[in-house]
Amino acid sequence: MIKNNFTISFATLGCKVNQYDSGAMAEALKQAGHSIVPTASKADVCIINTCAVTESTESQSRQLIRRMLREHPGCRIIVTGCYAQKSAQTLQSLSERVSVIGNAEKKDIAAFVSSAQQNRASFAAVADISSEKIFTTPACTKLFDRTRAFLKIQDGCNSRCSYCIVPSVRGPSRSLPTGEVKQRIVGLKLAGYREIVLTGIHLGAFGLDARPKTSLANLLAYLEDDAALASMRLRLSSIEPTEFTPELIRIIAASQLICPHFHIPLQSGDAGILKKMGRHYNPMFFRALVISLVEAIPGLNIGIDVIAGFPGETDTAFKNTAELLAGLPAGYLHVFPYSRRSGTPAADFPDQVPEHIKKVRALKLRQLSDEKRSRFYASYAGAILPVLVEKHRHKKTGLLRGVSRNYIPVLFDGPSSLAGQEVPVRVVVSDTQEPRGKLV
Repeated sequence: MIKNNFTISFATLGCKVNQYDSGAMAEALKQAGHSIVPTASKADVCIINTCAVTESTESQSRQLIRRMLREHPGCRIIVTGCYAQKSAQTLQSLSERVSVIGNAEKKDIAAFVSSAQQNRASFAAVADISSEKIFTTPACTKLFDRTRAFLKIQDGCNSRCSYCIVPSVRGPSRSLPTGEVKQRIVGLKLAGYREIVLTGIHLGAFGLDARPKTSLANLLAYLEDDAALASMRLRLSSIEPTEFTPELIRIIAASQLICPHFHIPLQSGDAGILKKMGRHYNPMFFRALVISLVEAIPGLNIGIDVIAGFPGETDTAFKNTAELLAGLPAGYLHVFPYSRRSGTPAADFPDQVPEHIKKVRALKLRQLSDEKRSRFYASYAGAILPVLVEKHRHKKTGLLRGVSRNYIPVLFDGPSSLAGQEVPVRVVVSDTQEPRGKLV
């Protein structure tokens, strides 16, 4: 007898957009009658949603596939995501149990699962992503048991930073219609979620592809005016520095809905390196932006992306980056050693920085990040923060864990019934990477 309903597990690498896509695929599979299970040991099919932003993430994807093949010999493997879009044949060649689908094929995941499990033949199906609409599902909540939901409202990118492979595997920028964004948020609220992360590959480009055009600022103003969302928390993912318009800043500064927490890519604090990267701003602009944001938005926590060891980055250029970051009122850094991506202009640039130098520079920036995070947390000693309590207790201590609107995690004692609620917590011990608090 041919089995029509399968047990399916997910493994997801990479960004919040990938996490959303995994959730959307899971919802589509559940609607088709399949069961989602937490581990591959109980699965007929394992779906691995890969990342290609760096060589390291590609390596992690291959290692994960090989481990799944080795540890779960009865499980079929479907590989998707950006690495699948980029290198389908390479991944399919890993095993006859591996099938590969691209980002465009995610919308038809139920059909591909049936084909992989019933026909037992390996296949690769990867279409040109450039003509695809944004992949979403109206019923999407998220994969498994987290407190926050991710909602992808934009996908793709029209920029051409010299180091970035993402536009070739995610396609051009395209947005979810404004009305649909609101519908999805309302649906997630009804499902019990108090915080939603609005995410995209190039979030600041939201609405520019719409006819008529709209903008992220217009979307946020529209959502702010909806009384039905008054108790929600909306968090924004990464926004490019040149896309913080005065209108966007004004709306967020006055908002009761949007969390005071931004993630802004700097990439380098050296003017020459920024130009080689294809970034359209200079260090002085970035410094002025961060300072103006902190002055305009009370309690704002800013995370900054930075790349260490871009081709041509001299000791002086790196020093410029480190000094700029050291002087900025940011809460933490996301540090990435430069990864040479075949097919990008930067891959052919002269003066590639040796790996050992990239590692040393990345380590120095991560140490700076730890210092900034500790100082930011310490500035809240004695403060009462509204924190959203997560569903799972902290593994090491058994305490509840909550996250403030400005992205400070706080551990505190309390009943498990508080999970999913926003409660006031006084920060008692703040000079650690895991601040401790007391329920007020």
